[in-house]
Amino acid sequence: MILESAQTFTLKHPRGFDEALRFVRSPEVSLARVRFLSDLTNRDGQVGGHLTVKTPGLGDIYLPFASQLQQEPDGASLQALTLPDRNWVAVDGRASVIPTADMTFRFHFTAHVTLPDVPGWGSAAFEKMVSAAAQRTLMRVAEALPRDLEAALPTPE
Repeated sequence: MILESAQTFTLKHPRGFDEALRFVRSPEVSLARVRFLSDLTNRDGQVGGHLTVKTPGLGDIYLPFASQLQQEPDGASLQALTLPDRNWVAVDGRASVIPTADMTFRFHFTAHVTLPDVPGWGSAAFEKMVSAAAQRTLMRVAEALPRDLEAALPTPE
């Protein structure tokens, strides 16, 4: 099953353009307060970690992700890398900064989830239930991003 969610939003960095550019190019800083991410790493421009998706019947599913970080003249981008795992999430994104220190973020999540076989008539209902719950979770994840990234911003000087 493949589930998708996206979010676009703008935040203002309180310390100006140069600090805003550093913020969007440092996912270990900008994504540090994102509550649904765990084990966040940034090694040689490869950002990785786990996204937690809550599902009925299966409990929490920890979907690994890996993205290549590319610096752009006005910000940075994340390009999802394909993982060999049965369950994983592709995280693509772009952050751009303008001279007023406004940072525009665009994220796109594509979760790849393989459900266990459930024999009998209940399998279709089970798949629908898990799909709906996972889709709601992905939407909540996207909706929480602005608040969580804003929480990672420093206080004004």
